[in-house]
Amino acid sequence: MNSNKLTRWFVSLLIGVAILAIVWSYSTSATPTSQISVSQLAQQIKENQVAEIVVDGDGRSVTITYASDETQPATAQISSVTSLEELLTSYGINQEDYQDGRPTITYDPPSSWGSWLNVIGIFLPAVLIIGFIFLVFRQAQGNNNQALSFGKSRARMFTGDHPTVTFADVAGAEEAKEELEEVVEFLKEPEKFVSFGARIPKGVLMVGSPGTGKTLLAKAISGEAGVPFFSIAGSEFVEMFVGVGASRVRDLFEQAKHNSPCIIFIDEIDAVGRQRGAGLGGSHDEREQTLNQILVEMDGFGTDTHVIILAATNRPDILDPALMRPGRFDRRVVIDKPDYKGREAIFKVHLRGKPIASDVNIDVLARATPGFVGADIENTVNEAALLAARRNCKSIGMAEFHEAVERVQLGPERKSRVITPEEREIIAYHEAGHALVSHYLPAALPLRKVTIVPRGMGLGLTWYMEDDTILPNKTHLQAQIASLLGGRVAEEIVFGEITSGASNDLQRVTKLARTMVTQLGMSEELGPRVYGQKQEMVFLGREISEQRDYSDAIAEKIDAEVRQIIDEQYQKATSILTTYRDKLNMIALELLERETLEADEFLVLIEEGRIVSSSDKTPPTTPQTALKSEPKSDTDWQKPPSLDLPPSPTPA
Repeated sequence: MNSNKLTRWFVSLLIGVAILAIVWSYSTSATPTSQISVSQLAQQIKENQVAEIVVDGDGRSVTITYASDETQPATAQISSVTSLEELLTSYGINQEDYQDGRPTITYDPPSSWGSWLNVIGIFLPAVLIIGFIFLVFRQAQGNNNQALSFGKSRARMFTGDHPTVTFADVAGAEEAKEELEEVVEFLKEPEKFVSFGARIPKGVLMVGSPGTGKTLLAKAISGEAGVPFFSIAGSEFVEMFVGVGASRVRDLFEQAKHNSPCIIFIDEIDAVGRQRGAGLGGSHDEREQTLNQILVEMDGFGTDTHVIILAATNRPDILDPALMRPGRFDRRVVIDKPDYKGREAIFKVHLRGKPIASDVNIDVLARATPGFVGADIENTVNEAALLAARRNCKSIGMAEFHEAVERVQLGPERKSRVITPEEREIIAYHEAGHALVSHYLPAALPLRKVTIVPRGMGLGLTWYMEDDTILPNKTHLQAQIASLLGGRVAEEIVFGEITSGASNDLQRVTKLARTMVTQLGMSEELGPRVYGQKQEMVFLGREISEQRDYSDAIAEKIDAEVRQIIDEQYQKATSILTTYRDKLNMIALELLERETLEADEFLVLIEEGRIVSSSDKTPPTTPQTALKSEPKSDTDWQKPPSLDLPPSPTPA
């Protein structure tokens, strides 16, 4: 029986006893409707009217039975040393007044139950008050959510006897697992390291983007180490009262020392580990006092080397330098986005125990999801399972996985959205312009799908095949700008008018061109230099402004360079769409009829002027991958491909 049930049972018992005692007290002390005094009783005895007198065991009342068999209650104050006969004698009743042995006087034995209830009725109020005070203090001290336990740590302790997650459940982060396996090995065999004079790192900071598996790795360490594991979030230290967070830190480390060797895991440590001096409260700020206490506990007098602190954050740049120095968080484990091999291993982990169809190719899924982290892959597998269940399938097929990838990356289709025929035609030409320009630029990413079905915030979508490369060159960035401008150019060529559909494209184009000039040194005139230093508030953790470290003359040159880059790519897109105007019309008309073109359908339409029928299709080796055909003209934009920049899908 847990404490809450025991408390409810105790309170119910007290209430029941109180009600019973009150009812008994009322019933025994109720004043009769008709009473007779002792003097009247004596007179009736002299007149031989009384047949029997019964005195109750408690000596509190008398019941009189008359010769006519009538009964009459009467009160008499009879003490424990005075009998009824003695009381009647004082009223002049002698032995001769008892005619023929009447009345007979009978004493009932006292009732133990009634006596106990009388005692309970006397002491019950005091018992209730004491019990209430006991419950208040017990709840305040035993429950972390109550008012008097602010200073207690809210960390949850896991013994590790029954692990739910191990290193076998973590994939795509092999280097991080190796670093953390050393921590586990030290906890299991500390003598192996101590014999060489080695010191295990006191703190391990896991750094990575959201969803890369930092918390999952911490759970795996808990399952592998087999030692007590304390888990707490950084925000659980901070309260509105100054000093509470520091008290919780002291209590947490005190518990850890009692359970040494053990592991403390602080998730989202940036909630309390931000650089000091950035708050409004100065050195007396609650957050800073909490951080100061963490620093002292990690590397101060009386620290225990068998308590290892794990922490996770996705903002290491805003952490206090004192927290990152050797002796505190000695080791930093970077958990990056997984590559192709890592995604394949993560897919295998999440596909365990699920009914998978024979046509599912994990290699294809891994190549189709560049940029996905573990959380995205888990969500993709779950979406595929939900789709298969809604379609009443016996297993999860490749079609469900392809659709799940699209839903995770792009959002669900919104076919119910009302679009006028004129707007639908504009969207078709807009997306056809994106697709056609990227097709005739060798440095651009290959097409994956083009559709005019609204998804997410976009009215249409041109989706490219991304890859895992992270070093884009100037040619690929220029090709990306030209592809983004293709939609606006198509509207201008076909309709002689432009719409607001290219607003997002223009934002991305402007930002990309300015980044090339000011951050990447890709301007021939301005040279290899970075212009402008970004500033951010450490307390906020966000970029708020950019400091201009250049003159107004340089600013004019930057604007001119940005404009030149955009104008050149605009002319390039215009030249492509003007040259292949017939193909632009053909793609747009096909989109108006079919709404969606896959990569192989688009390629056949460009090369042969027809759509691939279902009988002509063969399963692709990679999902909707378009192999670019050779460009048909020898213009200056056709350069050999090098590295690719993974752009996000291009909305209308």
